[in-house]
Amino acid sequence: MRWVRRRDPAGRVPALPNQLPGLVEACGLTRADVDRAAWAIDLRGNRWAAAAAVNRVLTELGGGWALLALSYRLAPVAWLEEKVYAWVARNRGRFSRLGIAPECEEPGVDCGEAEP
Repeated sequence: MRWVRRRDPAGRVPALPNQLPGLVEACGLTRADVDRAAWAIDLRGNRWAAAAAVNRVLTELGGGWALLALSYRLAPVAWLEEKVYAWVARNRGRFSRLGIAPECEEPGVDCGEAEP
């Protein structure tokens, strides 16, 4: 989420932590859904999960990011991206040991008080 906000100073892509009270339910998702993958949901209610969600966000960021996301339209690239995404998701704990943690777990961040 921080990564998206740093590259989207205009705020076109709201990147919200799923720990925000009521957000998961408001989006029509379950805790299992958001524990499994990142999600992108547009204003019309279209949904993308996992690598597809990442590519949707890249498309919205525009410029070179959108060009990079075009490769996801190729079936072999999409397949590989989904496999890599699944591996990263399964091994999240390893990344937390490298100092990469969910935003709501960082010192000074209290997602329980934020509004979706």
